[in-house]
Amino acid sequence: MYDVMSPHAVDFIDDGEILDTLKFAEENKNNAAMISEIIAKARELKGLSHREALLLLDCELEDKNREILELAMDIKRKFYGNRIVMFAPLYLSNYCINSCVYCPYHVQNRTIPRKKLTQEEIRNEVIALQDMGHKRLALETGEDPVNNPIEYVLESIKTIYSIKHKNGAIRRVNVNIAATTVENYRKLKDAGIGTYILFQETYNKKNYEELHPAGPKHDYAWHTEAMDRAMDGGIDDVGCGVLYGLSTYRYDFVGQLMHAEHLEAFKGVGPHTISVPRIRPADDIDAEKFSNAISDDMFEKIVAVLRIAVPYTGIIISTRESKAARERVLKVGVSQISGGSRTSVGGYTTEARHDETAQFDVSDLRSLDEVIKWLLEQGHIPSFCTACYREGRTGDRFMSLVKSGQIANCCQPNALMTLKEYLEDYASPETRAAGNEAIARELLNVPNEKVRLIAEQNLEDIVKGKRDFRF
Repeated sequence: MYDVMSPHAVDFIDDGEILDTLKFAEENKNNAAMISEIIAKARELKGLSHREALLLLDCELEDKNREILELAMDIKRKFYGNRIVMFAPLYLSNYCINSCVYCPYHVQNRTIPRKKLTQEEIRNEVIALQDMGHKRLALETGEDPVNNPIEYVLESIKTIYSIKHKNGAIRRVNVNIAATTVENYRKLKDAGIGTYILFQETYNKKNYEELHPAGPKHDYAWHTEAMDRAMDGGIDDVGCGVLYGLSTYRYDFVGQLMHAEHLEAFKGVGPHTISVPRIRPADDIDAEKFSNAISDDMFEKIVAVLRIAVPYTGIIISTRESKAARERVLKVGVSQISGGSRTSVGGYTTEARHDETAQFDVSDLRSLDEVIKWLLEQGHIPSFCTACYREGRTGDRFMSLVKSGQIANCCQPNALMTLKEYLEDYASPETRAAGNEAIARELLNVPNEKVRLIAEQNLEDIVKGKRDFRF
């Protein structure tokens, strides 16, 4: 068995164990009795091992596959209800010294304009995001110790938190920057970040090194062990992810779960989030050259089995995906999405969106308001809540609430309050009407007679178009 208690990547991402797991799943993908046992175990809401999860992913039995999708939907409802957390990426700089062959920021790209935001430009970007209604950002920047040193990132975080425009405020900054030192992770912790996010891209060491031929990111161990260092630096919540399409999806799926198992065993807390991006075209990058791209059907199943295998984690999908693809995976496991996103440096404050500096093409081009209205129409409750960070419900404290099923007692009221806040301050009339009705209908299910009565009174007037919801 591989060593989940070792801090070394070659031990907790054991190539031999992954290959054995692939063989095991291939041999048993039509074993109805074994698959039924795993599904029964998953119904206990304690998660699955990487071997069990891959067998569900590989399962070819039609009736069992229906059970798997239905189970994923049920687990998502039990852990996360119908809440969907909203965020937006903010790109600070596309200067980078790495040679990643799938990213247009690679150092050899001479066609992409290089740009780094000043603090004043960051201020303008943040005001634009606040004016949309965003409260949570994911900070993005290329790896360049000269142009994007840790001091620049820290100053940018301070700037972001300082801006209060009209009724807007960014309440939580998550950070997606290159692997760094324990000392620098301590600085990020002291700056008040939320989750530290780092995508592994692929867990296949040989493929990883070929995809990252030069630059600091070439070092597989340094990159893969970054989450351990981040937690050693005091960061409570970390977010993992692979870029599906770079390598074979079965290998990366298993590696992703082995990483989660390692963090759970070695640090006591698994990943706060798991992201599931797929390879997209961009400047200087032809996505069709990557032969391991996955279909929408397999993408949906990957999300569903991740939800079953790691029920406590938040699953994130970005605007890389189309409206149709996002709709499918929201049902079976995704709990966080971006809206109104720009993947370019300075993209929120220029009419041209600086698309020439974009990291990848955006598939879902809708505004945040359009995304919110769509989510409401799908029966979801968009949430702008960041209370867990501000109340110290992070790390093992957050996980204990999730695993016990108690997190809904914190999140559901806050989701409704922050949705109401968005409706009052930013929503279009159509979205505002849909949101007020959704809040009223949601409160009809609250086990409190007084609250239900208020909801009933509100709903009648809202449906007639007489007024908004009033708490």
